[in-house]
Amino acid sequence: MTALSIIKEAEHSLQMLFNELEEIAYTNQVRVIEAFHKHRVREYYFYPSTGYGYGDSGRDALEDIFADIFGTEDALVRSQVVSGTHAISACLFALLRPGDELISLTGSPYDTLCRIIGHEEKSPGTLIDKGIKYSEVDLDERGKPDLTAIAAAIKDTSRMVLIQRSRGYKTRPPVDLDTIAAITKLVKARNPATIVMLDNCYGEFTAVQEPGHYGVDIIAGSLIKNPGGGLIPSGGYIAGNQDLIEQLAFHLTAPGLGKELGASLLDKRIMYQGLFLAPHTVLQALKGAVLLAYVFEEHGYEVFPRWNEKRSDIVQAVKLRDAAEVLRFCQEVQNASPVDSDVTLEYGELPAYRDKIVMAAGTFVQGSSIELSCDAPLRSPHCVFLQGGLSYEHCRFLLQRLLDRFLLANA
Repeated sequence: MTALSIIKEAEHSLQMLFNELEEIAYTNQVRVIEAFHKHRVREYYFYPSTGYGYGDSGRDALEDIFADIFGTEDALVRSQVVSGTHAISACLFALLRPGDELISLTGSPYDTLCRIIGHEEKSPGTLIDKGIKYSEVDLDERGKPDLTAIAAAIKDTSRMVLIQRSRGYKTRPPVDLDTIAAITKLVKARNPATIVMLDNCYGEFTAVQEPGHYGVDIIAGSLIKNPGGGLIPSGGYIAGNQDLIEQLAFHLTAPGLGKELGASLLDKRIMYQGLFLAPHTVLQALKGAVLLAYVFEEHGYEVFPRWNEKRSDIVQAVKLRDAAEVLRFCQEVQNASPVDSDVTLEYGELPAYRDKIVMAAGTFVQGSSIELSCDAPLRSPHCVFLQGGLSYEHCRFLLQRLLDRFLLANA
């Protein structure tokens, strides 16, 4: 069979699943449009502001829209937040004080967050260096949150719990919304004062609701992932309870100034338009991930999640044989990219990562992982982590290349 015939056969088999994903996207698109209508978006909201940013009505309306879409009381949406990690770090440093206890409920967090916490190596400026107590609840044997162990871990002194929704560089499943709801209910029953904090990166618009609709106190993510729709060139968001957002705003600017400051130096049109496109863009990425998972599984590869499993993020992991095969896979992704397609990849050191990393990202926005991209750490098991895709057609084009140059060539 040719690569194209394999893809067409797979698409026929996946049609019902594609239809389900399209209904999720439609529900989310309606929610976004209704939020735009509620806040009466005007063309002048798109104009940049300067200096202190006082009276930036476009910035303020955008934050109100984010809060509505994500099911929270308030939000911060700022280009000055440089990444999802920065947004999460801001939450931790703004809301925790010396002597407070932070508990990760999904095992050890993503590499860059481990450096912020400081539990694996002593560094100045980390949470532990500032007197924050830290512990982890391991995942169960299925790689899912252990509710019994979580219940035992929550004490009267537990100030905050952290849930990482996506898999990171692990093969464990992402945390679905039903589980997030169960964890939140359990934590609040044990200690109503404990803050439930969620790293929402890669999970936005993959379901018909967001964690804020299930009582999560604070969520954070990146604008160059799902909610940016592939247009927003930089920034992050934090959404949650109004009192917590106020504390965060005081941390990001200064006490007493808070959300009132912060000029929107970017053209806010792309921030509004990116959010408007986000449900559709996430749909493209999800369909591409499902297609790739189906074909690779049919060719004997172990994939996480499997093609027919429920998805709670846009990440598709594929287990390969060795580091060389990982590099070869990533090179195909790079060669299929619209930007820097002729670049030769290699493993390299990156700030805050434990191992060398290879990253395939021929993207319009540097590091944008809502665009079709792939990365992998140099460690066992040798998995690639594919994410994004601004168009399903681009995902399909990559898979055709992978079939011709990778799967069928290996057969």
